[in-house]
Amino acid sequence: MTNTLENREIILKKTFDTFENWESKYKHIIELGKSLSPYPLEKKTNDFKITGCQSQVWLWVELSPSNTLKLFADSDALITKGLISLIVNLYQDLPPEVVLNHSPQIFKDIGLFQHLSPSRANGLSHMIRQLKTYAFAYNSLLKK
Repeated sequence: MTNTLENREIILKKTFDTFENWESKYKHIIELGKSLSPYPLEKKTNDFKITGCQSQVWLWVELSPSNTLKLFADSDALITKGLISLIVNLYQDLPPEVVLNHSPQIFKDIGLFQHLSPSRANGLSHMIRQLKTYAFAYNSLLKK
């Protein structure tokens, strides 16, 4: 099975389907956050902080030599760090155009928006929006 965005969504959905309840799913999300690569301290500034989140969340994205997105993220809250890790795992190493044109329906399909508090769900939307902003900028740069 190739590592396409569609396959990543299938794996994410199957993984979440294996848990019996939302307490187990939250624990899994928190564990995912612990597996994030270390975030560069020099990038932990307001320039890379995502506004609109209840917790502090940083997202830094760069374009790799193969023209795919390299995502780096961190948060000061366990559940939020887990949420941003879901985004990183889903979109890491994909071309900007793929990220830009993708609908994040998978997060609704696995029930995140229904089971998160309104402020956390809003924060998740802001995280996705910020990633899309990076993808738009890098996609525009590649088209020049």
